[in-house]
Amino acid sequence: MKKTLIIITHPNMDNSVINKRWLTELEKYPEKFHIHQLHKVYPDQKLDIAAEQKLIEEHDHIIFQFPYYWYYAPALLKKWLDEVLTHGWAYGSSSGFKFGGKKVALAISLGLKEEHLQRGTPLKFNLEDLTHPFEAMFDWIKADYQPHFAYYGMTFEPSEEWVERSVPLYLDFLDRFNAEKEDSNVAQLSTELK
Repeated sequence: MKKTLIIITHPNMDNSVINKRWLTELEKYPEKFHIHQLHKVYPDQKLDIAAEQKLIEEHDHIIFQFPYYWYYAPALLKKWLDEVLTHGWAYGSSSGFKFGGKKVALAISLGLKEEHLQRGTPLKFNLEDLTHPFEAMFDWIKADYQPHFAYYGMTFEPSEEWVERSVPLYLDFLDRFNAEKEDSNVAQLSTELK
């Protein structure tokens, strides 16, 4: 079984609650996961594009893990997407679509409760709506974009119990994501503490 590449983007992992806990758990399974923390590898935010592209080429399953705020991912992930997914490598008639066919998904932590992030609320959109740009981008480069994992409510429920509840849910999501044969009817894996 090949390892899943988990690209973690968090600008302040030392003060993180959810993402730090997920990282600690993922580190227990070095045989399953290749963890790549962008802020740790690039504290100056100067990306080694060739190294990043090589890392992508070496993995068939890729997760982008990040906290969601201001309707998007942290700025370093946007920079990574802009600079790594280049014409001639990720897309374009002569590119070979190096990201093509790779299974990819998002693992997102959110401060809001899920019921706050719905159509018809003051925020107007749900998370699926707000992640359409990711879906469109990964479709453009011919990646196999899968449903995301989302854990809501950080602003409202930062208790240790709430944090720990997320861990088996995330691991279960990763196990399903890594399965060779996917059930096409698997529902989007999204959860909230009720």
